[in-house]
Amino acid sequence: MNNTKKATLRYAATAPTQEQINSIKAVLSKNLQNEEVEIEAILDPSVGGGFIVNCGNFEYDWSDQGRAKQLRAELNTAALGHGEVISGRIITMLKEKVEDFELSIKGREVGEVTWVGDGIANVDGIEHAFYGEIIEFEDGTKGMAQDIRDDHIGCILFGDDTGIRQGTRAVRTYKEAGVPVGEDFIGRVIDALGQPVDGKGDIKESGYRPVENPAPGIVDRQPVNEPMETGILSIDTMFPIGRGQRELIIGDRQTGKTSIALDTIINQKGKDVICIYVAIGQKASTVAKIIQILKKNGAMDYSIVVSSTASDPSPLQYIAPYSATALAEYFMYHGKDVLIVYDDLSKHAVAYRALSLLLERPPGREAYPGDVFYLHSRLLERSSKLSSDQGGGSITALPIIETLAGDVSAYIPTNVISITDGQIFLESDLFFEGMRPAVNVGLSVSRVGSSAQTRAMKKATGSIRIDLAQYREMAVFTQFSSDLDEVTKKQLTHGNVLMELLKQPLEHPLAMHEQVIILIAVTSGRIDHIPVRFVREYKEKLISHFNYNCQEICAEITKSGDLTEALRKSILDEIDEFNKTIEDY
Repeated sequence: MNNTKKATLRYAATAPTQEQINSIKAVLSKNLQNEEVEIEAILDPSVGGGFIVNCGNFEYDWSDQGRAKQLRAELNTAALGHGEVISGRIITMLKEKVEDFELSIKGREVGEVTWVGDGIANVDGIEHAFYGEIIEFEDGTKGMAQDIRDDHIGCILFGDDTGIRQGTRAVRTYKEAGVPVGEDFIGRVIDALGQPVDGKGDIKESGYRPVENPAPGIVDRQPVNEPMETGILSIDTMFPIGRGQRELIIGDRQTGKTSIALDTIINQKGKDVICIYVAIGQKASTVAKIIQILKKNGAMDYSIVVSSTASDPSPLQYIAPYSATALAEYFMYHGKDVLIVYDDLSKHAVAYRALSLLLERPPGREAYPGDVFYLHSRLLERSSKLSSDQGGGSITALPIIETLAGDVSAYIPTNVISITDGQIFLESDLFFEGMRPAVNVGLSVSRVGSSAQTRAMKKATGSIRIDLAQYREMAVFTQFSSDLDEVTKKQLTHGNVLMELLKQPLEHPLAMHEQVIILIAVTSGRIDHIPVRFVREYKEKLISHFNYNCQEICAEITKSGDLTEALRKSILDEIDEFNKTIEDY
């Protein structure tokens, strides 16, 4: 009798006959691979109709409620499979499903909560759960298996833990964590689980995608060679971003990191790019302001905001960027281009550290768990440009990292720098000097480089980065010198004008043709005679002049994406004519 398994059969009203018990024994023996099963029948009115069998850690639910639940799940799956369900087909589908419905006899593994608190629940009795599996608790709260040990599993909870107590039943769902996806999410604000939080009603999903998904393999990718223009002159000229690239925005607090990301989103208007902004651990008021900025500029028409604010529990802050990436992948695998902004991954790492320490994992360097590198690498590796065979879609990632006192050598910054394809470093000193955006030319880099620029931008940029570097170096050496030669004076004047041109107000991204015209004007020395305090005004007048009076030139730059010698000459001639008409500064 060593292999005999004890089982409990709970029934509501009528006790099962011996024949029924023998049939159940046969099913259990087959499923559990035991020689013999001993069943004890117990009256339990809470079961309702039918009966429930518990054998070891497994539960077999033949109750009326269990059958209804299974049928509901079948109907939901069928509805998703048919996409748009016409009302006339609903009855037919119901009829088909009810007629063909066969109650599953697969057992569900059941455990008990041994400890709960701070968004974590330890569950004993579930022995076969896999990492990332959804665990359902008695009150309907769902959690995810995050820590699997010999004697228990640790679950992070996606909801309030007030309904969970020691002894609460927890059931395996055999499903990976996933979120609803679909076209109808565009223009909406959702939480980390894909539920709407903007008060505009439910969102009709087209399917579900797992929050954790393997990154596309090398064979499924193609080189990044199509520009993802930010509309910010200093970035598009010196550190161009391509579709499918991962470009880190890094800098101290309050240096304009989010502003760069928002300007990039605003600049995608009319370019067939879907934008996803993920707020991780931000204040709710900050997220509301960002949504207002996007609405004001018409950017919500092609954007999705995934919000997991500072008031949300750590599990939701942890899962938010993965949920948003699953949503982005839905569009990418449909051949579309997506821009995703993670704001910010520093807070994401903090949320994960909190979870790990609550799960009693040992901390490592700077008190972060050892797998925090893997945390961000498996997230950012999912951003790529797919090959033509895969539809040619792309995800461009702009992760944001907050540094302390400009320390880019700290643990989390170095992790993300090593994962991404370049970084835009924003310097506090430049910011306070009035340089907005405060891009540090020396520490910023794009590893994709000119491959992600149009030919027009490549030709117009010229030696602007070298000129800036030389100017910065010379400005330091000559700040105490009064006697300067003419060459040095010209270089300093040119550098001052260039620095002023690179200043750009918020929510005013420049079109590609506007950037090309400004670059040609400054690299040719046509602006060097303008006093620095009037450079910004001159720039605005020059752009307006070309947009209203030289539309053929603007259209040719945009359409061809190239800058021929004839076109350059036409632009220079027009700049010369414009310089004659403006007032003497």
